Amino acid sequence: MLTRISLFVAIVAALIAGGLGFYEIHTQIPALVQQRDSEHSAKVTALDELAKTNKALVATRTELAQTQQQLADAQTARKKAETALAEETRKNKDLADKLAQTVQERDTAQANLAAYTATGKTPKQILQLDDIIKKDQETIDAINEEKKVLARSNARLQNQLEQLIGKGPVIVRLRPDLKGKVLTVDPKWGFVVLNIGDDQGVLENGELLVSRDGRLVAKVIVRTVEKDRSIANVIPGWQLGEIFEGDTVTPAHPAS
Repeated sequence: MLTRISLFVAIVAALIAGGLGFYEIHTQIPALVQQRDSEHSAKVTALDELAKTNKALVATRTELAQTQQQLADAQTARKKAETALAEETRKNKDLADKLAQTVQERDTAQANLAAYTATGKTPKQILQLDDIIKKDQETIDAINEEKKVLARSNARLQNQLEQLIGKGPVIVRLRPDLKGKVLTVDPKWGFVVLNIGDDQGVLENGELLVSRDGRLVAKVIVRTVEKDRSIANVIPGWQLGEIFEGDTVTPAHPAS
């Protein structure tokens, strides 16, 4: 009897529990469906907004690329304009220089014409005079060159004469404007080769000062003179430093 009662109670309890579960499920299903629909709507809305955002981003990128291209085109156009302006400025300057030169040539031509008119001579006579002047100038140049040669020869002969008749050491005086450079140095044998010779007025036994940057390096004496170079020996006791190629040489005893 007790067993039947217990079984009955268990059955009743199971029915009650089942009824309660069914009631809860039946009550919660609409809420779950509503939540699902809400989440789906939110997802659809988010996807739409994302698509709009991507579309706007693509449009922005396209606009940015167009703006950058327009900026590059503008910069290129500006550079072309600046180049064209510089070229036009240069052309204008060239034209102004040519105009100034033309005006000067015109003024010179007018002055020459006025001078020619004032002479009262014919064009043929002017040409003859010009030819005579040119020939005279050539003769003057030849005479001056001959004078230089004679002066160098006279100085050389005077130096030899003084050496022959002189009783003491002869001081050879060189041209005061004589200036040269050391071409070659032989420290073993103590001589240098200079880039000046007979054409520049160098005389045998003439003494030269060797300097660098205004500082005296040595004194040398000329032993051999050629047309455009000479060879000199370093005077003992006068080498104050090492002689280098390119050092400057000037007369130790310039002529007054």
